[in-house]
Amino acid sequence: MAASAAPCYLGWDFSTQQLKVIAIDEQLRVIYEDNIHFDKDLPEFGTHCGIHVHSDKLTVTSPVLMWVKALDMILEKMKSSGFNFSHVRAFSGAGQGCFSVSDSPVWMDSSTTTQCLSLEKAVGGAQHLANITGSRACERFTGNQIAKIYSQNPEVYAQTERISVVSSFAASLFLSAYAPIDYCDGSGMNLLQICDKIWSTACLNACAPGLEEKLGPVVPSSSVLGSVSPYYIQRYGFSPDCKVVAFTGDNPASLAGMKLEEGDIAISLGTSDTLFLWIKEPTPALEGHVFCNPVDSQAYMALLCFKNGSLIRERIRDDCASGSWGEFSKALKCTVVGNDGNLGFYFDVIEITPEAVGIHRFNRDNNKVPDFPKEVEIRALIEGQFMAKRIHAEKLGYKIMPRTRILATGGASYNKEILQVLSDVFSAPVYTIDTANSACLGCAYRAIHGLVAETSVSLVEVVKLAPEPRLVVTPTAGANQTGEIEAQRLKKLPKVIQSVSSRDLPAPSEKICRA
Repeated sequence: MAASAAPCYLGWDFSTQQLKVIAIDEQLRVIYEDNIHFDKDLPEFGTHCGIHVHSDKLTVTSPVLMWVKALDMILEKMKSSGFNFSHVRAFSGAGQGCFSVSDSPVWMDSSTTTQCLSLEKAVGGAQHLANITGSRACERFTGNQIAKIYSQNPEVYAQTERISVVSSFAASLFLSAYAPIDYCDGSGMNLLQICDKIWSTACLNACAPGLEEKLGPVVPSSSVLGSVSPYYIQRYGFSPDCKVVAFTGDNPASLAGMKLEEGDIAISLGTSDTLFLWIKEPTPALEGHVFCNPVDSQAYMALLCFKNGSLIRERIRDDCASGSWGEFSKALKCTVVGNDGNLGFYFDVIEITPEAVGIHRFNRDNNKVPDFPKEVEIRALIEGQFMAKRIHAEKLGYKIMPRTRILATGGASYNKEILQVLSDVFSAPVYTIDTANSACLGCAYRAIHGLVAETSVSLVEVVKLAPEPRLVVTPTAGANQTGEIEAQRLKKLPKVIQSVSSRDLPAPSEKICRA
């Protein structure tokens, strides 16, 4: 669909499997969407799901030239469709987090454990590193990937003039000059002091020599980096006045696309469950991540990821509700908030937050029990999942406010009874949102915001015309008190939580792992 003659804004997303673009007009209506699928449209690069998994099964990379060619292809598609680039006033974009070399490590890479341990040791431990950078050392984070390249290929490192993350690399293509890394994506590298928004000398020195010069400066996420380069003006007809707003990470871009505000929680209930949190005063922990906020330089965003999401919900549905979501929902309706004190921890696969595995049930006296009645099992699963999310969110500094909203998306967000439990556990209303291409959409919003950010206009004001989320449920009367009691109970059970640790458990049974 061709764009109209009115001014418009583009959002780009250099994701794992696709390059996507979206265009919106000044009323925030989507007027164009397209994508390039790496495996299907660029088979010559030999990727599977956009990546190469190396023989060690730990190293995971993507060819950078594939991203470059994909950009050319999608621009040609837009041109052929009649898209009028001269009406684009500004654009921004997002990239998966990684380190850009000819064959670039991506977010699934886990080959840098040695470098992670070394970085944590160099700065005084995992918690101290988290206090500085927002996260303990992570294998996929750029600082540790740089340290690996420096240790294994020092000559390659020495010859490197500039190091980019995918987001700043993509912005550089449009500028035909090095683009700086923004605060938000920079805070996902184990290298940035998130409170001061400057590179950490201790972290830089622990990874490689002369690293600050190779990284260049960091800039606010709403910064206008300059105008699009003459190449794009001549080849595609972009206006010379078209501005490039700093690119950022894909998760931060999604936060913008979901229109999160202070106090809000976004939760994606899919194969894995993910929480985005808007935080004013973070307290970084060993689990989860704290990043600079992509739309408010005085705030932060936190990210929590849980592997045991929809698959275990589906397994318990099959085991306890005859495979029926209707029966599953009935069980949630006929059991009471708080489940009469029965708690459950359900980890079919080794969890991220916390590192745990197995099925563990506790009655109201905190005694471990082998099973629950089916209805109790179902509520124990859902309450346990959401209680864990609330506890870990609060560990990172999140505080539930009177104006807190929960914005839910993903497959389970279509189940009203599951959302009712979510609302009760967090003592907040739950809304649903349509987040198709949320990273792309968020970047288009950020492009508009970048043009006015220096005048102190907030993103909330910029996107006020965008569709509002739909209210689905509000907390059950009395749920707040029950939720507080259960949350405090869990916090006072370190021995119980410790007993769930994967280091202390036998391998789970085949039945537990069948999902």
